[in-house]
Amino acid sequence: MSEQASRFVDSIPGYYERFLGPHLFREFADDIASRAARAQPESVLELAAGTGIVSRCLRDVMPPACTLTATDLNSPMLELARTKFDSHENIQFRTADACDLPFDDDSFDAVVCQFGVMFFPDKLRSYEEVLRVLTPGGRYLLNVWRSWEANPFARIAHETVARFFPADPPGFYKVPFGYNDESEIEHSLLSAGFGRVDIRSVKHSADIISAADFATGLVFGNPLYEEVTTRGGDPDDIRSAVAASIERELGDSMPLEALVIEAEKA
Repeated sequence: MSEQASRFVDSIPGYYERFLGPHLFREFADDIASRAARAQPESVLELAAGTGIVSRCLRDVMPPACTLTATDLNSPMLELARTKFDSHENIQFRTADACDLPFDDDSFDAVVCQFGVMFFPDKLRSYEEVLRVLTPGGRYLLNVWRSWEANPFARIAHETVARFFPADPPGFYKVPFGYNDESEIEHSLLSAGFGRVDIRSVKHSADIISAADFATGLVFGNPLYEEVTTRGGDPDDIRSAVAASIERELGDSMPLEALVIEAEKA
């Protein structure tokens, strides 16, 4: 499931960017980028950069001389991210596995990862790799979703889709919302060698600009789409059902909540 859940390929990046970005990711991106900028790093590495939502925020708040390297395991996501930047902007894009980073020790003053760690198959290994490439005193800033209870759109999407496949419901939405135990996260970061870990909750109230558009992103903008089609389902029918459920249960706004973690290399 973890491997399939990380497959943001084919048409998925475009739907992700257009229909999920405005609803879910922009405010959290502003938040984590501003936190990263406070320490005035000279070099920043982004993991699981996706379509460049955080990358754009980082580039906007960092000084021009600060080097930014955006990485993702999925090349199609990075290709879309590239389109957000002019050639003169100080940013590089590189396909990279977060559990086996292709960078030298002590290469970056800060590492940032928005809503990506949940998909990493070996989280402790990824933390060890971040620690390795950070300079002494460098910081790792990451965020992860809190539970379905705090983010009801995910529960609604999962339950609606599951009704189409009662014998074998798709499990995608269990992955990004299943890694939020604060004690577990802190223990893993400390075990990896970080010297200080700070965890806090960040909440937003997000407008649902269009239930139909949001449902399009929830079905077509992530690997759930592949789970649906391999089961012989009709993504358009499922999108309509998800839109109706979103409109009925949430209306025109929804709560969102994530954990923001800052870990420092001693």
